[in-house]
Amino acid sequence: MGSQVMTETAANINSAQQARTRALIVPREHGAWGLLFVPLSTGIAVGVVGAHSGWSPLVFAMAALALFWLRTPVESLLGTAAISAQTPAERRIALLVALGLAALSTICLAALLWNGRNRGLFVLGGAAGVAFLAQTLLKKLSRKLRMTAQIVGAAGLTCTAPAAYYLATGHFDSTAWLLWAANWFFAGNQIHFVQLRIHAARAATFGEKFERGRAFLLAQVCALLVLLAAFASGFMPPLAMLAFVPALFRGFAWFFRGYEPLHVKSLGWSEMRQGIVFGILLAATVIISMP
Repeated sequence: MGSQVMTETAANINSAQQARTRALIVPREHGAWGLLFVPLSTGIAVGVVGAHSGWSPLVFAMAALALFWLRTPVESLLGTAAISAQTPAERRIALLVALGLAALSTICLAALLWNGRNRGLFVLGGAAGVAFLAQTLLKKLSRKLRMTAQIVGAAGLTCTAPAAYYLATGHFDSTAWLLWAANWFFAGNQIHFVQLRIHAARAATFGEKFERGRAFLLAQVCALLVLLAAFASGFMPPLAMLAFVPALFRGFAWFFRGYEPLHVKSLGWSEMRQGIVFGILLAATVIISMP
């Protein structure tokens, strides 16, 4: 009996150590994964239709994944993450993973930029860098600017859409701008909705939800007006507006539903599904609307 208890205790300790190791080196935010993969996938899907280079977007996808993943082990080493490397073994693992990811991203980017090719990536990379810098500054200014900082930072992640499209087609045109703007617009809506659900977790009636979510409701109305303006100006194809319907519907519908207990993980997976639906609809409608 004693040996069984010791075995179970050792197994529990080993399981806890493995979970901690994963937390030190693997990004944990479902939302951030979605903010990376949804625009990246839409850019690749739309770009492949007029592609002159099939391998470049895939190499870029590996570089983007490596750079995104790199942040977690680096923050663990610097001690700026919620869970930081404490022991020599933890620091060694985090360092090895960081070096491996840095090497992979460097090789991929070097292949894409070799011999002066794909210089447009410098512009997009610079824009992403400015967005991430602005996000950091906003976070330091005030905790009240946390959501604003996340939306600004999303501009950096969603620029993977025009980058993948540019690498596939060889040019940066109105479709690239559309992919970037649409993905950022959707990302902002997601971030706002998640923050609303967290801060209005106890709201049950329409009145309570309206009191806590009037800014989000106004943003939903503004989003509709912006989409209509984009359609009227010819910037967005009529069919592409369909990609935003599920997200806008879930935003309006929340105010009229009763009390919903908040489960953060369930909310994260639900919003990831929203992102997948959006990405599929956006890519499909843009491709159909292409001349």
